[in-house]
Amino acid sequence: MRLSVSTLGMPGAGLGEAIEVATRFGCAGVELRLHPDTGVHAGLRPQERREVRRRVGGAGLEISALAGYVGICQPGEDEPVVRALRADLELAAELGAGGVRVFPRGDDPAVGARRLRQVAGEAAALGLKVLVETHDQLATGAAVARLLKEAGVSQAVALWDLLHPWRNGEAPADTLAALAPYLDYVQVKDAVSATDTTPVAMGEGSVPLEEAGELLRGHGYRGWVSLEWERTWYPQVAPVEEILPGAAAWVRRFGA
Repeated sequence: MRLSVSTLGMPGAGLGEAIEVATRFGCAGVELRLHPDTGVHAGLRPQERREVRRRVGGAGLEISALAGYVGICQPGEDEPVVRALRADLELAAELGAGGVRVFPRGDDPAVGARRLRQVAGEAAALGLKVLVETHDQLATGAAVARLLKEAGVSQAVALWDLLHPWRNGEAPADTLAALAPYLDYVQVKDAVSATDTTPVAMGEGSVPLEEAGELLRGHGYRGWVSLEWERTWYPQVAPVEEILPGAAAWVRRFGA
């Protein structure tokens, strides 16, 4: 496994601070949240894109993924959704990222599958993946697997956020069984409980991190594990610097 840290955990931080935190704690990569507040978004000019790539690469880091906000299943016309995802994919290619995260934002897998097929050719040409997160209306591994099976394109893969399937009643073993053919990325976090998702330090909450780690090790997972410390949404919690050592220890323990 390779550890990355999401800039979602560093509200108000610039790219330089994110790079410094990642390198200080031995991360191999950074997961860049796409938002004007972070300075990384599809509206960046070509020179700005080159500068982001230069600074991240110059620090010996990779961009594990761009955390985008396209809703692949959201109701409405296909064209705006496909256009936005293509823009994120183009940005990812120019920054040297491995892929783009999308959310379901809807409950009809046929809609998302259709849109994923529309961008599959471009994603393949750019050497990128579209990472469909276990989230919102399709929070379980079973739901995301149905979407990806219907899409039927290798460029569309699964991002397993360890919190959401579990808090929706799906056991980690069942999540992994469903996502196994598609699993390409993992986001790790801990929280108070299934009903109180306030972030807490690794091992201090209720997310079954030990069980998930053992399952991933048994599966032979060797991909990215990103610490998604949601301080942007929970400003009262500790800074990410206090949480990263626990995430690094989790990766070392289960990545062997």
